Amino acid sequence: MPPISAKSERQRIAVVGLGSIGGVVAGLLGAVKRHDVVACVRRPVERITVEQPEDAIDVPMRALTDPTKAQPQDWVLLCTKVTDTASSAPWLQQLCGPSTRVAALQNGIDHARRLAPFVGGASVIPTIVYYNGERLAPDRVRYRTGGEYDFAVADNIDGQAFAALLDGTRLKTNPSSDFKTLLWRKLLVNAVGNPVTALTLQRNAVFRRDDIAALCLALLEEAAAVGRADGAQLAADEPAQTMKRLGVIPPDAGSSMYFDRLARRPLEIDALTGAVVEAAERHRVPTPLLHMLLTLARAASESPAPRND
Repeated sequence: MPPISAKSERQRIAVVGLGSIGGVVAGLLGAVKRHDVVACVRRPVERITVEQPEDAIDVPMRALTDPTKAQPQDWVLLCTKVTDTASSAPWLQQLCGPSTRVAALQNGIDHARRLAPFVGGASVIPTIVYYNGERLAPDRVRYRTGGEYDFAVADNIDGQAFAALLDGTRLKTNPSSDFKTLLWRKLLVNAVGNPVTALTLQRNAVFRRDDIAALCLALLEEAAAVGRADGAQLAADEPAQTMKRLGVIPPDAGSSMYFDRLARRPLEIDALTGAVVEAAERHRVPTPLLHMLLTLARAASESPAPRND
C-alpha cells in the first residue's frame, strides 16, 4: 500500500490523558506545530516539558478540563489506562464524530471491541506503543525511545494516516502487514514484565537476577504457546528473544504497572496477563504459571504498596 503523504492538511487532535504516554505524544506533536493539539485532562496545564536523552523541550499546551466544552476532532489519541476507559466516555462522546479517527495508545489487545461502546461511528485504530514514558509531574514527562520504532500499526489506510500524523516528530511508526504478531510480541513483554516489576516493587534491573530471569522464561513459554494458538507467527525461540528485549531496557526504567502500584492505583493486570489467560482458556492451552501470576497481581492491585521509591 503506498504511504499516505506526510504533507497532509492541518488536523485537530485531542489527547485524552496526559500521563506517561499521553504527555510524551502531546508534547512532541505540539513541538512541531503542524497540528492543533488539545489535552483533555482533569486539572489544567499550560505547558508540558518532555525530557529526552539529549535535551528537554518545553511546549505550550492548550487544555480542556470540562468534557461538555469539547468539540468533535479529526483525531483522538486515547492515552488513558485501560482501567480508565469507561471513565473517559464523556470525553469520547463529545470528541468523536463520524469522520473522527480514535487511536488507542493503550496496553492489551482487542482495542476496537473495547472502545466500540464509547466512540459512536468513529474509526478505532489499535496501536502498539514501544517508547518508555515516565510522568515526573503533572506538566513534565520523560521520554526514552523504544528502539527502531516508537509505534506499530496495521498497514492499512488508517495505520498509514496515523504514521503521517506524526511526521516531523521524533516518534517513528511501523505500519506492519502482520500487526497481530507484533501485538502478541508486545503483549508477551507486558503480560510478564509488568506484573513482575509491580509485585517485586523493583524497576527493570530485577530482570538481571538469574532466578527472576528463569521464572520469566517459563512464564513466556506459556504465553507464547497461547499467542501461536491465537494465530500469531511467533518464533520457536520467542521467549528467549523477549527476555533479550527486557534486558536492553535501561535498568532504572520502570514499567507502567510498577508506577501504578507505587501510586496505589489499580493495576491493568486483566488487560495484560488476564488477556493471555482468557485467550488460553478459549484455545484450551494450559497456563498454570500465568494463572498464578494473574492471581497474585489481582491481589496486589487491591492492596496499597509502601511509599518507599
